[in-house]
Amino acid sequence: MNLQKVNEIIDSYEADRTATLAILQDLQAEYSYLPREALEQTADRLAVPLGEVYRMATFFRAFSLEPKGEYTIKVCMGTACHVRGSVQVLEQFQRELGIQAGETTPDGKYSLEAVMCLGACAQGPVVLVNEETHGEMTPDKAHGLVMDMRGL
Repeated sequence: MNLQKVNEIIDSYEADRTATLAILQDLQAEYSYLPREALEQTADRLAVPLGEVYRMATFFRAFSLEPKGEYTIKVCMGTACHVRGSVQVLEQFQRELGIQAGETTPDGKYSLEAVMCLGACAQGPVVLVNEETHGEMTPDKAHGLVMDMRGL
């Protein structure tokens, strides 16, 4: 791994240990997950124990220590979405992609997540693909969305 970008991110916060959370957020945005080498470099540059950096990286659910797919599909399972059929939508994505929530396809193309709330209850069930919101999702629309992502 090229640590130059990691160092640039750390330098943008003047290697200030009070900015650890912000640094991790920027690293997550850059790599779509937190690579071990990046966490080690962060701990080293900030002069904090690696365990402290890992505690922060594993405490917040927004962070991932595993690579994510090119497409990260988040299905809202909050109450409003649940009562409108998000379970069936999630099951459709699982069938289409051949993975369970929390997994990434072997080709690294798709990651599927079940999340508690995406904050768009009036549009439920809601699915977020990368940063694009898809409201009023149904199993049929989920199928169409996967076909679109596959270019079919």
